[in-house]
Amino acid sequence: MPEATQELVAGTGAKFIALAGDVGDAAVCARLIEETIRHFGTIDILVNNAGIIRRAPAAEHSEDDWNAVIETNLTSVYRLTQHAGRHMLAKGYGKIINIASLLTFQGGIHVPSYAAAKGGVGQLTKAFANEWASKGVNVNAIAPGYMATDNTEALQNNPERAAQIMERIPAGRWGTPEDLAGAAVFLASAASDYMHGHVMVVDGGWLNR
Repeated sequence: MPEATQELVAGTGAKFIALAGDVGDAAVCARLIEETIRHFGTIDILVNNAGIIRRAPAAEHSEDDWNAVIETNLTSVYRLTQHAGRHMLAKGYGKIINIASLLTFQGGIHVPSYAAAKGGVGQLTKAFANEWASKGVNVNAIAPGYMATDNTEALQNNPERAAQIMERIPAGRWGTPEDLAGAAVFLASAASDYMHGHVMVVDGGWLNR
């Protein structure tokens, strides 16, 4: 957790623990969940938000890039959900929120591994929800639109591509991480207790076009 984020959380008076590790590593995924439970005694909410992107034409997309993206963006979701879910199932309650993407629904350009991973996130969300909905554990996802983050910096800096993207967004702007906060709070709260396997799109209207 970045220092600025730690300061922000500390300012709310909430108890927290900052852990770090590469979620592409199976042992790290297990450790993150176990240390969280050891510190707090339980785990109620899991947000799977780790993600990387590798850009290259499909014919030139390397296997190393494929493996890195799939491990971080998809396999980590499976592992962390499974580890946290076991504890949630034991107590009959939990909220799991996966971060999907517009590319859960679309193929994208020059990002075959990212599209495959995010498509998989959508299907994993549904698969886990089918098994756990009756056991008190909600598994849902948020699919952000084009967000102004480090992952989209190459697109933002490409005048032609940035213009094409902006033309299709009815809201007339790129999204910000803050635009996802309300959806995350909703899916983490009791207000979403009857929602299972849903992929909530927060995209400024992109898919409408």
